[in-house]
Amino acid sequence: MRLDKYLADAGIGTRSEVKKLIYWKKVTVNGETVDDPAYRLSETSLVCFKGEPVQYSEFEYWMLNKPSGVVSESRKNSLKRGEKIPEGEERTVVDLIRGSGKKDLFPAGRLDKDTEGLLLITNDGKLSHRLLSPAKHVEKTYYAELSGPLTEEAAERLEAGADIGDERPTRPCRIDRIRKNAVHITITEGRYHQIKRMFETEGLTVTYLRRITFGPLSLDETLKPGESRMLTGEEVRSLTEEQGNGK
Repeated sequence: MRLDKYLADAGIGTRSEVKKLIYWKKVTVNGETVDDPAYRLSETSLVCFKGEPVQYSEFEYWMLNKPSGVVSESRKNSLKRGEKIPEGEERTVVDLIRGSGKKDLFPAGRLDKDTEGLLLITNDGKLSHRLLSPAKHVEKTYYAELSGPLTEEAAERLEAGADIGDERPTRPCRIDRIRKNAVHITITEGRYHQIKRMFETEGLTVTYLRRITFGPLSLDETLKPGESRMLTGEEVRSLTEEQGNGK
């Protein structure tokens, strides 16, 4: 791999930015300063930027606290650093990721435009596909505020499976009432507007919705809406175990 591509993929900067850094002799390979962006690295090359080792990984995994008003999509033509969103296009969740050199990031699954909370952003297509497979039944928990009180009888009906107009009822879910008009609801599907449609069968409107867990991941409460961070090694391992357990 070329040195400039390695640095860009590792999030040091854009290709043009890292070329300048290389020209300015800010980069070493195996202890020797290299000023050629096209320098070819071997599998054992140790690359340092300003004296610090540069960690490279083929895949990245980000936790985003999605804010309302942002669509759960990736952009066909990724924006360069500091570039404004083209007129007529909406802001996407991938636009909110800062500090990544990857141009192939995408959201693993979707949240409605007005729904907030935990969203996994990655470029690992195999992991995403397995996590989202209907056969895996990966649990997702949401905090929902409702237009009125949810009775115990209504909660029991929803937990057993609701007819939301699809070919089959929803799978059994779990509802924990927090207040009369606020609940935690855990589902193992991802149908279109599923939670909103479920509560509509009981005459209730979801007035606020935030996802707080996705499989083994829990939303980092230190992340403000729109903020993100890379997953820890332990979190990545937990996702790998989740997609492989055949739940």
